[in-house]
Amino acid sequence: MLTFANAKINLGLFLTEKRADGYHNLQTVFYPIKINDVVELVDAEENQMLIKGIDIPGEDIDNICLKAFKMLQSDFNLPNQQIVLLKNIPVGAGLGGGSSNAAFLIKLVNQKFDLGLTDEQMQGYARPLGADCAFFIKNKPTYAFAKGDEFEELEIDLSSYYLVLVKPPVHVSTAQAYSKVNIKQASSSLKDLIHLPLQDWQAHILNDFEPSVFEKYPQIDVIKTKLYQAGAKFALMSGSGSSVFAIFENEVKLPELEKENLVFYDI
Repeated sequence: MLTFANAKINLGLFLTEKRADGYHNLQTVFYPIKINDVVELVDAEENQMLIKGIDIPGEDIDNICLKAFKMLQSDFNLPNQQIVLLKNIPVGAGLGGGSSNAAFLIKLVNQKFDLGLTDEQMQGYARPLGADCAFFIKNKPTYAFAKGDEFEELEIDLSSYYLVLVKPPVHVSTAQAYSKVNIKQASSSLKDLIHLPLQDWQAHILNDFEPSVFEKYPQIDVIKTKLYQAGAKFALMSGSGSSVFAIFENEVKLPELEKENLVFYDI
């Protein structure tokens, strides 16, 4: 049994406070996009992880999907499984690929073994695995706050626009991004700003990671500039980087950006 685990982009990201527990309070809007990994469950003699496609840093045995399965297995006495992950979502790109894999694995286990878990129960299993992991259980446009794991669903639909994502050959670690970021109180709530007309987003909807990430990796800033030059109505780095997405009114091709970067069209 298999499932397709999609990525997300952040339509804005405000970092508002350093928490006593070491995390940060933030505001962001998660929006699902059409770039997918494939997660498969196969009955096996012992639990194991098989990863194909894009290389993932670290050992397979430490993969977040295996952690998610073992957590469920300990509660429901599940038979051992081989988890096969075909990796297509770029790593270190601010797209939530690992979190998505784990969340869709939880949903797949729930389906395969008929556990009868509600969305809220599955979110409970997902939250300890990553701040954005629980978002992928419902997988709908969502305003996220606190440390990024408290949610309010939003009525926002970009399907009438043409979305493009550009991923340079750069890996930005989340820890590295947080270490250099400037934290400040937001003057307005992103939950309200996201309902402004699209032509006003550039002036009001920001990603607080951009200044420090652009300083270290100026090529990401260059990509954002070129997307605006190509006619984008809005462009922003997603999450803690390094990918940049752009919203266009019409279909585009970006051959200049394709030369040195991965470019995903119609996401």
